[in-house]
Amino acid sequence: MKWSAALFLLASPALAELPEPVRDADYGALNPAEARLGWLLFYDPILSGNRNIACATCHHPRFATSDGLPLGLGEGATGLGPERHIGTENIPELRIPRNSPALFNLGALEFTRLFHDGRIEADPARRSGIRTPMDDEMVTGFASVLSAQTMFPVLSPDEMAGHYSENDVAKAVRSGRITGAGGAWDIIAARVAAIPEYATKFGSVSAEIGAGRAIDFTDISNAVAAFVAQEWRSDSSPFDAFLRGTADLSVEAAAGMELFFGAAGCAECHSGPFQTDHRFHAMAAPQLGPGKAERFESHSRDEGRFRVTGQASDLYAFRTPSLRNVTGTGPWGHAGAHGTLAEFLASHGQPGALAGYARNALLPALPDSKPDWAVLDSATETAAIAAAATPLRPLSTAEIGSILAFLDSLTDPAAIAGRLGIPASVPSGLPVDR
Repeated sequence: MKWSAALFLLASPALAELPEPVRDADYGALNPAEARLGWLLFYDPILSGNRNIACATCHHPRFATSDGLPLGLGEGATGLGPERHIGTENIPELRIPRNSPALFNLGALEFTRLFHDGRIEADPARRSGIRTPMDDEMVTGFASVLSAQTMFPVLSPDEMAGHYSENDVAKAVRSGRITGAGGAWDIIAARVAAIPEYATKFGSVSAEIGAGRAIDFTDISNAVAAFVAQEWRSDSSPFDAFLRGTADLSVEAAAGMELFFGAAGCAECHSGPFQTDHRFHAMAAPQLGPGKAERFESHSRDEGRFRVTGQASDLYAFRTPSLRNVTGTGPWGHAGAHGTLAEFLASHGQPGALAGYARNALLPALPDSKPDWAVLDSATETAAIAAAATPLRPLSTAEIGSILAFLDSLTDPAAIAGRLGIPASVPSGLPVDR
């Protein structure tokens, strides 16, 4: 048996506030030529300090635009996805402290806050129109919040920049030279501009560059953002077809939808057309790995939104993720603590579940780094996480099964694969992650 939208709403009138179908007007305008240029840059390791890591290394279609790891390994590791590993030389200094987020629908106009803690967000009061950790040093020219987001991984020593003294980008970052002549962005832009194919393509996309203006890092970021927005727009799932009245849902998915929008209360946070309120909530998620700390800090905590706002109410709160294609984006949680979505749902919003966490996350050994379980080994730390959380009603095994069936209806295989796919090669000639 299948359930149509009309029948479902007749049977469950309390759910009349299902989101409206996603429309073209929900997304920003795109230049296809710019997106195609960004496609090459996204997969090109030329943007990393040591020319060995691309954006796609941690956001790959094979892993639904994430990387299949609880906490990623950037500089100092090789391989892709769960097979990525540490060699015997150039050992990473730290794991990447948070799970690699998915990239679906980031071109939609409502996505004005990015990263797990929302540290990049639209702010009309700023000269750049965007609030970032760079504050007033943030330059203008980024076309969107999504474009600004792309600037941070290339500046991170543990993600793409490389370790101290390894390369010119890493040296610039460590000495605090980000903007201006000789800064990290300038170095990366010069690398790209020196490749004839990129120079030609940028000239065809931008009349100013075609007339002789030098390629800026913001041009690179804008192209990558255009690609991400186009490539991973996701609004053709079974749930989308259901909302548009062009297809039905199975009984199992419909039962899960009724719970999701009804008694289970999921939609109180996972609301709207992309199943997110774009706000921040503390949900007692297990914390593992190095945490979010400055180099001079020794703790392993990740205090979430609090590190952005300084407001006690934001302690251990993280941005509500969109649930599009969520069944493929694991491991789940801001630190990737849960290897199955069922396990995540069973513990989500359950402060008491911290004590019983199985610690089965796949964490390749990282010598001479912070201990991965420091927070969970501390009764004081776990008590603080639990105290900040908003408890949810526990879900039964049957309810979890129904909700999983609904979440599966948010899967959009065409969007996961992307519209352009993986390029055969990139203009730098460097290897492409497959």
